[in-house]
Amino acid sequence: MSTQVRDVSSPELFLADFPEDGVPLVRIEGDKASRLPREAWVTETTHRDGQQGGIPFTTDQAVRAFELIDRASGGGRAIRQAEFFVYARSDKEAFLRCQALYREGRARVEPTTWVRASTNDVKLLRDLGVRETGLLASASDYHTFFKFKPGGRARAAAAYLDAVRLALDAGIRPRVHLEDATRAPLDFLLPFARAVEEAAEPYGPSLAPRFRICDTLGVGLPFEEAPLPRSIPRLVRAVIERAGVPGERLEIHPHNDTGLVVANALAAVLAGCAAVNGCLLGKGERTGNAPLEVVLFHLMGLYPDLSPELSAVNELVRFYEEIGEPVAPKHPLFGRDAHLTRAGIHADALRKDRRTYTFCDTERVLGRPLEVLLTKESGLGGLAFLILQKTGRDVPKDDERLRATWAALEGSFQGGRTVAYGWEELRSSVFPRTFPDLALQRA
Repeated sequence: MSTQVRDVSSPELFLADFPEDGVPLVRIEGDKASRLPREAWVTETTHRDGQQGGIPFTTDQAVRAFELIDRASGGGRAIRQAEFFVYARSDKEAFLRCQALYREGRARVEPTTWVRASTNDVKLLRDLGVRETGLLASASDYHTFFKFKPGGRARAAAAYLDAVRLALDAGIRPRVHLEDATRAPLDFLLPFARAVEEAAEPYGPSLAPRFRICDTLGVGLPFEEAPLPRSIPRLVRAVIERAGVPGERLEIHPHNDTGLVVANALAAVLAGCAAVNGCLLGKGERTGNAPLEVVLFHLMGLYPDLSPELSAVNELVRFYEEIGEPVAPKHPLFGRDAHLTRAGIHADALRKDRRTYTFCDTERVLGRPLEVLLTKESGLGGLAFLILQKTGRDVPKDDERLRATWAALEGSFQGGRTVAYGWEELRSSVFPRTFPDLALQRA
């Protein structure tokens, strides 16, 4: 290989991967492309795992959250279902109100329920008109031996199957949640999945069971090379190929305890799992569930026809702030600071071409403009970019008014100021002295 760098007449921008008008595309090369499901989508668990993780919903707030989730769903194609607790009166009321919205055609996301895989819990659903319910079926020996008394694999499987049959008899499609699957012996998980399939076969395709592979403690790994049961792709392939469950009836439910939640979600899809279960904005128990807006962002790269309304997630961010559950400022895509720069060298490059420090047109795709706060590191480039963002005026860095403004800011920082300058403070207290015509211009 030559050590001489060859000059070119035009830049190579990899536009096949980074199109001007959308999200970065995800192109899978080689044999693994054949494993991709024909389509992929997500399902929501804010009203179940999100509440379990501490979101303090009243009934009205639960309905409002559902409406915002539905607004982001792309007509129910990108987000297809939302699951609810129905034990408490307020949760049951929220479910029934959201179910009414769905049945009346005013929502496209289907409300479903979640109960333990016990006959007593399934009986609670008979009068609710539920079409599908999740059934908790703990799969690891940690659970079947220590969580239930008397314990053991056979007793657990028999109890779960009784609940599955009761749901089928009631005309309810079972969604079997294989809890702690990434620590579960395949000697339990695969025969049990086959037994569920056999029990459901006489009821026809409308009640064909779904299965949720739960990485309950976030210990799954996105690597083919990792051993079972921790390898998410190998676990998905085992359920598809050895238990006979097609990928369109599989969901992955990853947790973020070890920081691999999005990687594990996408690894499952690449292995053939069609659905990812989580919460918009990653709410959930402990460190949270898969942040579905991030998952959807990448699924849009894999499936260009998938069209969630991601800008609607901004309304959910504001709603969570109102109820005292704010999103972390640096949360990917939708955190307050996710598209904010303070570095002058970055801002100056953005002023010349926004693509230098952005991965897509954030305003078009996410409803989030690029933002700038001015610190002592921002320099003339940061100030010029802020003016361009707020007014559309491209002020050159040698403009005397721009230089006078930065000199004033620099003096305040040298004098001990540590708080960044934003647009409104500049307009009201700095520009009148240094850039009078901008003092009157609102963003």
